[in-house]
Amino acid sequence: MKYLNEHLLPGQIGHFCAVLAFVASIVATVAYAFATMVKEETVKKSWARIGRISFLIQAASVFTIMGLLYYMINHHLFEYKYVWAHSSKALDMKYLLSCMWEGQEGSFMLWSTWHSVLGIILMFRAKSWESPVMAVISFAQIFVGSMVLGIYFFDYRLGSGLFVLMRNEMEAPIFTNPNYLTQLTDGKGLNELLQNYWMVIHPPVLFLGFASTIVPFAYGIAGLWTKRYTEWVKPVLPWALFSAGILGLGIMMGAAWAYESLTFGGYWAWDPVENSSLVPWLTLVAGIHTLLAYKSTGYSLKISYFFVFITFTLVLYSSFLTKSGVLGQTSVHSFTDLGMNGQLLVFMFIFAIPAFAWLIMKRKQIPAPAREESTYSREFWMFVGSLILLIAGIQISFTTSIPVWSKLPGLENMAPPTEPVFFYNQIQIWVAIVIGLLTAVVQYLKFKNTSKQHFIKGILRPTIIAIAVTILIAIIGKINYSQYGGGYLFAIYLMLFASVYAVVANFNYLFKGKFRTSGASVAHVGFGLILLGVLISSTKKSVLSQDKMGTLDGFFTKESKENPRENLFLPKGMPVRMGDYFVTYKGDSTAPRDPKTYFIVEYERKDDPSGPAKEKFTLYPDAFLNIKGQEGITPNPASKHYWYKDIFTYVTGLPKKGAQADSIQYKQNIVATGDTIYFSKGYMILESLNSQPSNPNFKAADSVIALEATLRVKSLDGGENVLHPVYILKGEAYEYNLPDTLSQFSLAARFSKVLPDEKKVQIDIKESASVTDYVVLKAYEFPMINVLWIGIIIMTIGFFMSVGQRKREVK
Repeated sequence: MKYLNEHLLPGQIGHFCAVLAFVASIVATVAYAFATMVKEETVKKSWARIGRISFLIQAASVFTIMGLLYYMINHHLFEYKYVWAHSSKALDMKYLLSCMWEGQEGSFMLWSTWHSVLGIILMFRAKSWESPVMAVISFAQIFVGSMVLGIYFFDYRLGSGLFVLMRNEMEAPIFTNPNYLTQLTDGKGLNELLQNYWMVIHPPVLFLGFASTIVPFAYGIAGLWTKRYTEWVKPVLPWALFSAGILGLGIMMGAAWAYESLTFGGYWAWDPVENSSLVPWLTLVAGIHTLLAYKSTGYSLKISYFFVFITFTLVLYSSFLTKSGVLGQTSVHSFTDLGMNGQLLVFMFIFAIPAFAWLIMKRKQIPAPAREESTYSREFWMFVGSLILLIAGIQISFTTSIPVWSKLPGLENMAPPTEPVFFYNQIQIWVAIVIGLLTAVVQYLKFKNTSKQHFIKGILRPTIIAIAVTILIAIIGKINYSQYGGGYLFAIYLMLFASVYAVVANFNYLFKGKFRTSGASVAHVGFGLILLGVLISSTKKSVLSQDKMGTLDGFFTKESKENPRENLFLPKGMPVRMGDYFVTYKGDSTAPRDPKTYFIVEYERKDDPSGPAKEKFTLYPDAFLNIKGQEGITPNPASKHYWYKDIFTYVTGLPKKGAQADSIQYKQNIVATGDTIYFSKGYMILESLNSQPSNPNFKAADSVIALEATLRVKSLDGGENVLHPVYILKGEAYEYNLPDTLSQFSLAARFSKVLPDEKKVQIDIKESASVTDYVVLKAYEFPMINVLWIGIIIMTIGFFMSVGQRKREVK
């Protein structure tokens, strides 16, 4: 059948480039391998020239593929499966760019692109290390490139094709029509959670971090291969620092993305995919410290090899966990399985097994000092710190891999922790304490040996200052987190001291040397601030939207993870007290070509609803509204940023789509204490009148007299609730009232009049025939969250300062 209006040329060129890149990578690997092994200089240069040309050809092919992919997405060529599956016409241009790496095939191409960029840089900068290092990188490109080939070898498909046509991959009646493209007018679109500007910048940075870990790995292999067992340390240090800086930045960009776009109320949830990216960073940082120890003293060379090898291996393992689908039930970030599990495992083992086997075989040839390090030496405690980071990585990686272990015979009943945040925190907090303390004191030790007097003299002042600052923060900040008992609170206080100590001690050390060579101290200050920001924002995080009245009991379904007592029901136009604020839902709005609905939520900080506002601002949390019912929304938070805190808000529930606007009027009821008022689903009894209102929306103020009615509500199904409408006077005149609502009955009650002569009151009841216009809102307060973000920036600056310092040393 001849199909009409298809754009086949971009796909044909793209598939040709994918095959060309794969073949060119093989040629480059072979050529660079021979350039490494041959002795004759003329032949060596000839093979190296072939390697360079081949690698440049594969790099040009990869860049062409990425350009074609963007062209196809931007021009909405939905005949291609990848374009149809990950994009749509409604997306903004920045999100069309994000579509390139949303799918597995696109993410592999992003990885391959960064390998190509790094390889080209190394071709011109690695000098005598070019051939062995580029042989390893070219070899990696073979495997990354194979992931997007989509070529069958007998019955086995190698990779998943990036340029396959819809009609070749799916069986549907639409493809019996030669002009099927007139019906295939739009794609599935980008995942709603990914329609955020972080999706544009976070994946490229993170994948640059992942891709760059191959450079230290390649230098380690090159050192063993060429028997230059010690010479590789100096040129690898700038690359290791660059990789750690970029990977750490990419991970924390993901944390910022989660904070702004996901609704679990934080920036880190110990999600398995988050964990699998963190562990390689931990081992890489450990490796940097052992490399520095070796460079200055000759110790820790063998374990430095281990760390650079395990880091890249863990990156490959992370790719397997993320892309195999094995984490589909435990992670919000996991891809679905495309049938490439075998390839992913081969990719990992083909690098890991030879590297570690070679290290074991060559271990006796790798030089090491005969005597042990002094316990008063910097290198000893750097080694200890590296081992602590390794242990932390093992614990995180083992627990994260439980879905893998549970597939092994005899381990089927192994299950992930039911409360992962506390499970990880109760272990990792002790790691943070030890690393924080070491970060503070190690720089005051000299390499090889340090006199006790010198060490005490240097560390005494920052220690005293750190103790004083810790006590001050603990008192002023009222850090008394008691959710998990006294032992955990004790660990929190220790971590508080360790965090402050790391900042103070490194800040003090910073001024002892030249700022240009103080990258390590700057990075350590940033790391200490990260620990401090995590500690304060987590332990002092509070839920503002507390529903003490039980208004939303029964609102959420059993499948929902929302706690109804941590959400507030906001009828449109009615101020509801939330902490220090009165919050009013003003309505919603939409914009052309924007699929989100924006909810207008006004915050006013004041003593009572009718009083003047001390502060006023409006937040616009948004949501994708796709499915009927309160569970059918995909919300995105909005935040009010202060220098000392954030107020974090998102919508958790809405009326069902198609609900009519509420036009029912209040019905007046004149009642005395003990009288009954009936409504369609039950009745209520006026139990008492109280001059000390318990309604959380009321706050006492001078010259205000309040009277609260307690209405015991009993439904026909046996349920029981309480309403507390409030009648308020200022002086002797009526001022206003505060209604109270029960969302499950669409019921509102207001206390509107006192009749003293009759010893009765007027209670007005409104029972809506349909769902009213409202939102259900959740809000958190994160104190001192900016300490975390500032720490990330400072730590990244410190890493890149160190890169510059080590590059100057290489020159």
